[in-house]
Amino acid sequence: MMDESEANELFRQYKLTHDIKIRNRLVENYLNIAEILAKKFSGRGVEYDDLFQVASEALISGVEKFDPDLGNRFTTYITPTITGMIKNYFRDFSRSVRLPRRVYAVAAKVREEKNDYYKRTGTQPTIAYLAEKLGYSEELIIEALECRTPVSLDTRVNGEDGEQDAALYDAIPAATDTFENFEDAEALKTEIGKLDPTERRVITLRYVQGKSQAEVGKILGVSQMFVSRAERKIVEKLKEALIL
Repeated sequence: MMDESEANELFRQYKLTHDIKIRNRLVENYLNIAEILAKKFSGRGVEYDDLFQVASEALISGVEKFDPDLGNRFTTYITPTITGMIKNYFRDFSRSVRLPRRVYAVAAKVREEKNDYYKRTGTQPTIAYLAEKLGYSEELIIEALECRTPVSLDTRVNGEDGEQDAALYDAIPAATDTFENFEDAEALKTEIGKLDPTERRVITLRYVQGKSQAEVGKILGVSQMFVSRAERKIVEKLKEALIL
């Protein structure tokens, strides 16, 4: 883990350049904080993987917003940020069965308009603006803003060219389960050949054809969560064969 002065210099560089590679170095450097906090809240009715996804999204957002020249340490700044996001997730997870489907539909439109507005102006829109722009009441806009859905590792984030073309799964390097951890390509191919047909199908769709977990789920007739869990189990199986 890099020291604070080195990290702060990278934060300054990212603030000036918005270089995605710098951001990812910082995310990787502090990813253990997301892991620790996700583990702290696990075992309370929500799986660790889901909490880690929420914590990772909060970490990426925190890295993008942090300004070291304001006098705060990043660890002091990001810990309550991630904790707040996780608590919000628990709140919304517990109430999700009671929220009307229409609210989620409105929430999707609100998030899209917020993103577009921020890209155009560099600031967040007001409740009144969103209500007028989208044609909803301010009360419904507020309810929609409080609504969130579980974060998927397929969530789109800024890619290297600044467009929304990269997955959260790919934006968190090294510490996640990816095939980049395997250095012997030929040995990897051999072990993949030993997988059962369904497992090979998942790997082919995900890593050869480049499909998202949601797309793989539709093709196989299963949920995105099933694909996510299957993918992790496959990687662990390959780790045991190739690394241990």
